[in-house]
Amino acid sequence: MGDDTEAIAQSHAPLFEAVRKHLEREAISFHTPGHKYGRGIDRELLDILGDRAFRADLTELPNLDNLHAPEGAIHEAQDLLARAYGADRSWFLVNGSTCGIEALVMAVCNPGDRILVARNCHKSAIAGVILSGAIPAYIEPEFDEALGFAGGVSVNSVRSALDRYPDARGVLLVSPTYFGACSDLEAIADLAHARNIPLLVDEAWGAHLAFHHELPDSAIASGADGVVQSTHKMLAGMTQASVLHVRGNRIDCDRLSNALQLLQSTSPNYLLMMSLDVARRQMALHGGRLLEKAIALADDTRKRSNAIAGISCPSVERADTSGSHDFDRTRLIVDVEGLGRSGFAVDDWLDERFGVLSEMATPSHLVFLVTIGSSQDDCDRLVEAFTVLSQECAKQSVSNSVEQLQVLRWPPLPPARMHPREALFARQRSLSLDEARGETCAEIVAPYPPGIPILVPGEVVTSEAIAYLQSVTRHLDGESWQTLKVVAHG
Repeated sequence: MGDDTEAIAQSHAPLFEAVRKHLEREAISFHTPGHKYGRGIDRELLDILGDRAFRADLTELPNLDNLHAPEGAIHEAQDLLARAYGADRSWFLVNGSTCGIEALVMAVCNPGDRILVARNCHKSAIAGVILSGAIPAYIEPEFDEALGFAGGVSVNSVRSALDRYPDARGVLLVSPTYFGACSDLEAIADLAHARNIPLLVDEAWGAHLAFHHELPDSAIASGADGVVQSTHKMLAGMTQASVLHVRGNRIDCDRLSNALQLLQSTSPNYLLMMSLDVARRQMALHGGRLLEKAIALADDTRKRSNAIAGISCPSVERADTSGSHDFDRTRLIVDVEGLGRSGFAVDDWLDERFGVLSEMATPSHLVFLVTIGSSQDDCDRLVEAFTVLSQECAKQSVSNSVEQLQVLRWPPLPPARMHPREALFARQRSLSLDEARGETCAEIVAPYPPGIPILVPGEVVTSEAIAYLQSVTRHLDGESWQTLKVVAHG
């Protein structure tokens, strides 16, 4: 009976329904936005998008609630979100997961407090450290030598960091990683809770995990205290639409709400919030079935790709290695080293010849996301492309550069001379990469993808970091580092 009652509740989308009801009124707008239900939008844009999206591009009207002080439809929608994920409280994020991670750090740390941060964090974690005035101590993820990329953070590494920094106010990890590796969050949560500090998890890539038993346990189910998820990455939210969950009493929710008010727009986009509302409803009601299809597609595509010469797709067999407790099967990781071409070259070839776009390329791998929106035709085209590429490579002699692969491995953790906030606000100057060697970095340097910091404000610009950035500039489209901001002397 309880399940039936909850299913009925989850069948509602309070904010979406409130917007639909408002539009049915055909009210006259003398409020923002200035395009007035799309009538003022440029005609070419209207020809592409139509007017329906602009009609729903509304502001915080009395019947549509207020994101920063919700009492109506947004409050109800966020409550249903929390219930769907097993959280005590949840928030809509319209500034992406970035603002949620920043807010969690600000809620946990005062200026001068120490926080343990996985070094494979997103740059937003460093931004949170800077905004809060906290002092980071880094936990390095385990590196999988066979695969050539980092896995999760091991329990022993977290234990050692907690022993070394008993004054830490929290632990912030990334799980799943960009490559689908999941840390043993339950064991790590136990370690953190034994010291009465919260475990914060950047679960941007794991908003789907809570809805299928064959996927890794979600961070909330594993005991995490604060979790941020990008609903737009693996589910059906619009780009920039994310959520934040809290469970337990180790995070001050009033303080967290205050931080979110500082970081989120005072003019939240209702299209984004509606997409969060209906994405939650979709998963609460149909998530199991939708993910069953996605998992089957990913497994089948992995199996078929593994049968192609030169292609290798690691999967769940990598669990329990390199700090990885589990692996997200919907993430398709393709090792192309056997083709004799770099991941970057294969990425370009797939786009130009077959119109197939990956999520990310590395020197020897490609990452593909198989989601609830993926189709059999999509996966068939990918396998066909790999088949054709394999046949072409068999007729050619194209060799990879071993030196290149070594250079593009993350450089060793640089030593720190200053705290991040202190360095960011210090007097700065710009130097060429070579001139910056040995200087103190004054900016967050995080190549995309995956946005993992190579240098953080206050750290020494090392030769290894420079070599990495030079390789990124040579091999990744859109990324170019000719100069670095460093702390000026005197």
